[in-house]
Amino acid sequence: MVTRRRFLKMMGGAGALGVSTTAYGFGVEPDRLNVTRYSLAPPQWPADFKLRIAVIADLHACDPWMSLKRIEGIVAHTNALKPDLTVLLGDYVVSQRRATRAIPAHEWAPVLGGLRAPLGVHAVLGNHDWWDDRDVQRAGHGVPVAGRELQRAGIPVYENDARRFAKDGRPFWLAGLGDQLAWIPARRFRSVRRIGVDDLGATLAKVTDDAPVILMAHEPDIARRVPSRVALQLSGHTHGGQVRLLGWSPIAPSGQELTYGHVRKSCDVVVSGGLGCSIMPFRLGMPPEIVLVTLGGAGARVA
Repeated sequence: MVTRRRFLKMMGGAGALGVSTTAYGFGVEPDRLNVTRYSLAPPQWPADFKLRIAVIADLHACDPWMSLKRIEGIVAHTNALKPDLTVLLGDYVVSQRRATRAIPAHEWAPVLGGLRAPLGVHAVLGNHDWWDDRDVQRAGHGVPVAGRELQRAGIPVYENDARRFAKDGRPFWLAGLGDQLAWIPARRFRSVRRIGVDDLGATLAKVTDDAPVILMAHEPDIARRVPSRVALQLSGHTHGGQVRLLGWSPIAPSGQELTYGHVRKSCDVVVSGGLGCSIMPFRLGMPPEIVLVTLGGAGARVA
């Protein structure tokens, strides 16, 4: 199996795809910004209940690839979509060595605090947000600095939690799963025995009525265990592989089926291609994207 790190280093060689393609992958596509729209009618969601959700995933804030100015532009673009609520799906911190500066959380979190939606802005953390906080890793417990700064900026961070909302008198639940890979680097610190902080059962146990459920989960892998009680799962993490050609990604950390886009498991699943880059600032066939999901209403399609 080709790892993400090895494949992206291969792309840096410029030989296989040619100089022009490699230059495009490094210099052009990572700076693009798409809005990818999904109009869905999950069977668990009332057909006449329209809800618009903006999704931001995998910023990996750093200079020069994901600067504060670029994040400001993403915030403005997201607000202009006029979603009913906005969700942030984790991996706010940088994960590549070619960055000239890792932007600290106390700088990027207030910028994300500028996001606006009638039903609020809500977040989960990603694996890199956990891995980057060495104090939490060594202690084997605690809230990573990314989570603390998001909350300081007025954005609630969900860890195995669920909250009930209503739009036009129609209720629904928004749930957020703890990260499924939170402790992998901590193995060398010998401070914890498990990999993740996720608890799907405890999360869904907080849903106390039959209103439909939307689940935020950084890694899409949990979709294989999510029950049909959930209407929609929103995930990031994969970056769509960062390279995607003819619907196929050479790098598929969660498997090809869950690498990118809309798939139907027990619930509908939407996997964002994300905004930033991991390991290397290279994208090809997978430009950065804000996702806008519309549930219910006229024009929604059944999976």
